[in-house]
Amino acid sequence: QLQLAESGGGLVQPGGSLTLSCAASDTSIYSGIGWFRQAPGKEREGVACISGSSSEAIYTDSVKGRFTISRDYAKKTVTLQMNSLKPEDTAVYYCAVRIGSLPTVCFTHQRSLDFGSWGQGTQVTVSS
Repeated sequence: QLQLAESGGGLVQPGGSLTLSCAASDTSIYSGIGWFRQAPGKEREGVACISGSSSEAIYTDSVKGRFTISRDYAKKTVTLQMNSLKPEDTAVYYCAVRIGSLPTVCFTHQRSLDFGSWGQGTQVTVSS
Protein backbone atom coordinates (compact mmCIF):
# COMPACT_ATOMS: atom_id res chain seq x y z
CA GLN A 1 0.00 0.00 0.00
CA LEU A 2 1.05 3.58 -0.55
CA GLN A 3 2.15 5.54 2.48
CA LEU A 4 -0.09 8.05 4.17
CA ALA A 5 1.24 11.58 4.57
CA GLU A 6 1.11 13.58 7.79
CA SER A 7 1.40 17.34 8.03
CA GLY A 8 0.77 20.12 10.51
CA GLY A 9 3.38 19.47 13.17
CA GLY A 10 5.40 22.22 14.74
CA LEU A 11 6.31 24.07 17.90
CA VAL A 12 3.54 25.24 20.21
CA GLN A 13 3.38 26.62 23.75
CA PRO A 14 1.77 24.64 26.57
CA GLY A 15 -1.97 25.17 26.50
CA GLY A 16 -1.92 25.88 22.81
CA SER A 17 -3.51 24.05 19.91
CA LEU A 18 -2.30 22.29 16.82
CA THR A 19 -4.07 20.46 14.01
CA LEU A 20 -2.51 17.51 12.23
CA SER A 21 -3.71 16.23 8.87
CA CYS A 22 -3.34 12.78 7.31
CA ALA A 23 -3.74 12.42 3.55
CA ALA A 24 -5.20 9.04 2.58
CA SER A 25 -5.96 7.29 -0.71
CA ASP A 26 -9.26 6.73 -2.50
CA THR A 27 -9.64 3.36 -0.79
CA SER A 28 -7.83 3.71 2.53
CA ILE A 29 -9.97 6.70 3.49
CA TYR A 30 -12.78 4.18 4.09
CA SER A 31 -10.72 2.05 6.47
CA GLY A 32 -10.18 2.69 10.11
CA ILE A 33 -7.38 5.22 10.45
CA GLY A 34 -5.34 5.78 13.56
CA TRP A 35 -2.93 8.33 14.94
CA PHE A 36 0.10 7.17 16.91
CA ARG A 37 2.95 8.98 18.58
CA GLN A 38 6.40 8.10 19.79
CA ALA A 39 8.37 10.14 22.29
CA PRO A 40 12.04 9.61 23.18
CA GLY A 41 12.44 6.64 25.48
CA LYS A 42 8.87 5.47 24.99
CA GLU A 43 7.18 2.86 22.86
CA ARG A 44 4.92 3.92 20.03
CA GLU A 45 1.54 4.76 21.53
CA GLY A 46 -1.89 4.71 19.96
CA VAL A 47 -3.45 8.15 20.34
CA ALA A 48 -6.76 8.02 18.47
CA CYS A 49 -8.61 5.98 15.87
CA ILE A 50 -11.64 6.69 13.73
CA SER A 51 -13.69 3.88 12.19
CA GLY A 52 -14.18 3.58 8.44
CA SER A 53 -17.73 4.89 8.64
CA SER A 54 -16.72 7.60 11.13
CA SER A 55 -19.35 6.22 13.49
CA GLU A 56 -16.82 5.54 16.23
CA ALA A 57 -13.76 7.28 17.57
CA ILE A 58 -11.51 6.16 20.37
CA TYR A 59 -8.79 7.95 22.29
CA THR A 60 -6.11 6.98 24.73
CA ASP A 61 -6.90 8.18 28.23
CA SER A 62 -4.14 10.78 28.31
CA VAL A 63 -5.63 12.77 25.42
CA LYS A 64 -9.35 12.20 25.96
CA GLY A 65 -11.17 15.51 26.15
CA ARG A 66 -8.28 17.37 24.54
CA PHE A 67 -7.84 15.70 21.14
CA THR A 68 -10.48 15.13 18.46
CA ILE A 69 -10.15 12.89 15.41
CA SER A 70 -12.32 13.51 12.35
CA ARG A 71 -12.54 12.63 8.66
CA ASP A 72 -13.37 14.41 5.43
CA TYR A 73 -14.21 11.81 2.77
CA ALA A 74 -14.24 14.35 -0.06
CA LYS A 75 -10.78 15.64 0.79
CA LYS A 76 -9.59 12.13 1.74
CA THR A 77 -8.08 13.42 4.94
CA VAL A 78 -8.19 12.51 8.60
CA THR A 79 -7.53 15.30 11.06
CA LEU A 80 -6.30 15.25 14.64
CA GLN A 81 -7.24 18.44 16.45
CA MET A 82 -5.10 18.86 19.54
CA ASN A 83 -6.07 21.37 22.22
CA SER A 84 -4.66 22.20 25.65
CA LEU A 85 -1.34 20.74 24.65
CA LYS A 86 1.11 19.66 27.32
CA PRO A 87 4.88 19.15 27.18
CA GLU A 88 4.29 15.42 27.54
CA ASP A 89 2.47 15.49 24.19
CA THR A 90 5.81 16.14 22.53
CA ALA A 91 6.46 13.30 20.08
CA VAL A 92 6.61 12.31 16.46
CA TYR A 93 3.04 11.71 15.33
CA TYR A 94 2.14 9.13 12.70
CA CYS A 95 -1.05 8.10 10.95
CA ALA A 96 -1.73 4.62 9.60
CA VAL A 97 -4.47 2.47 8.09
CA ARG A 98 -6.15 -0.46 9.81
CA ILE A 99 -5.24 -3.80 8.26
CA GLY A 100 -6.08 -7.44 8.92
CA SER A 101 -9.30 -8.53 10.56
CA LEU A 102 -12.16 -6.04 10.63
CA PRO A 103 -10.19 -3.25 8.89
CA THR A 104 -13.01 -0.73 9.17
CA VAL A 105 -13.18 -0.84 12.97
CA CYS A 106 -11.07 0.55 15.77
CA PHE A 107 -10.10 -1.47 18.81
CA THR A 108 -9.89 0.00 22.30
CA HIS A 109 -6.29 -1.20 22.47
CA GLN A 110 -4.47 0.28 19.47
CA ARG A 111 -1.58 -1.91 18.35
CA SER A 112 0.93 -0.92 15.70
CA LEU A 113 0.63 -4.50 14.40
CA ASP A 114 -2.95 -3.79 13.35
CA PHE A 115 -1.99 -0.88 11.09
CA GLY A 116 -0.08 -0.39 7.87
CA SER A 117 0.81 2.19 5.21
CA TRP A 118 2.48 4.33 7.85
CA GLY A 119 3.22 7.94 7.08
CA GLN A 120 6.63 9.49 7.55
CA GLY A 121 5.67 11.21 10.78
CA THR A 122 5.44 14.84 11.81
CA GLN A 123 7.15 16.36 14.84
CA VAL A 124 5.06 18.01 17.53
CA THR A 125 6.96 19.94 20.18
CA VAL A 126 5.17 21.53 23.13
CA SER A 127 7.48 23.85 25.02
CA SER A 128 7.64 27.32 26.48
